Amino acid sequence: MPRAYLGIGGNIGNVKENIEEALKMLQEGNVLKLRRISSYYETAPVGYEQQEWFLNIVAEVETQLTPYELLSHCNKVEHQLKRERLIRWGPRTIDIDILLYEDYVSDEEKLTIPHPRMHERAFVMIPLQEIAPDLYMNGRSIMEISSNLNNQEIRKLKNG
Repeated sequence: MPRAYLGIGGNIGNVKENIEEALKMLQEGNVLKLRRISSYYETAPVGYEQQEWFLNIVAEVETQLTPYELLSHCNKVEHQLKRERLIRWGPRTIDIDILLYEDYVSDEEKLTIPHPRMHERAFVMIPLQEIAPDLYMNGRSIMEISSNLNNQEIRKLKNG
């Protein structure tokens, strides 16, 4: 089955509970199997900064879904967990992004894979490095990309 990486996070309500519920819901119907999950990371907001810090993880999954079917599945879970898109990069109960999907590349408005800004964001790259340290993107190792993001605020939770 194809392998994909999902970035999951939020900053409204009981975010850890929302992430755990999203992980359960993503696996419903046996269309997706969790392989590895990173630690939880608290991260400063990016873009729109007048909001609470985020809690983020990255999950490695195997799925029989195509990239567009996976996007639809992730959007359905976000909707069920009351995700509202009011402000770009604004507060949210849950956010599920497809970061990578095998060697699939798409630059379409509805679905861009690899995620277009992931290499700029410690809240994606640090958890991704934790679970897939040997991964490469555009000829660069995840470790190399992550090492250039040490100016961003990110804290690994001890009991996360």
